[in-house]
Amino acid sequence: MPAVPDLVRSHLAAAYPGPVAGASVTFLGTRPLNVDRFGPDRTGVVRYATAGVSQEPMHPATATVADPLRGPRAELVLSLRPGRDEVLRTLAVLAATPQVEGLVLGAGATIDLRQPLWPGARVSAVLLGDDELVPPLDLVAAGAVPDRDGVEPVRFYPVLPMTNDEAALARARGAGHLRQLWRDADTDLLDPQRVSALTR
Repeated sequence: MPAVPDLVRSHLAAAYPGPVAGASVTFLGTRPLNVDRFGPDRTGVVRYATAGVSQEPMHPATATVADPLRGPRAELVLSLRPGRDEVLRTLAVLAATPQVEGLVLGAGATIDLRQPLWPGARVSAVLLGDDELVPPLDLVAAGAVPDRDGVEPVRFYPVLPMTNDEAALARARGAGHLRQLWRDADTDLLDPQRVSALTR
């Protein structure tokens, strides 16, 4: 059977053609995680994407039994204009949370790292979006897992950086409220130097 990370990287390369570079990061007690850099594209956008989270389905820390095949699978995609390659390790930290903390990554999830996502950044937390920028990857059709009922595809969640006060608002009022605030303020989420939408 083909390795899931290899399938993920090929799937991403089809969605984001262009120069590719990356890094492999291993945290104590976890499987290796790859973070690849795609681009910049013609508009100057660089994509940073994980490959390795989806090797196994995610289960909450409270689960008494972890099904080795069934359960949600995810990878993360961060888009910036221009790129900040220092974010590679930070994205790997986010990708390790299912293994380390039993966090199930999905649309609307918020993760607060309590430190800048890259040196000098104003953003220190992330919201996982629900925009399907990359189509789901069917692992059964790709021959990576047995053909069984309930095997979910790999979903690719956009990583939306948040400032401290934006993260606090998302926790208090919900992710939908913050997304509306960003729309109302015409916030450029691709700008690595943007200020909080709450200061406008």
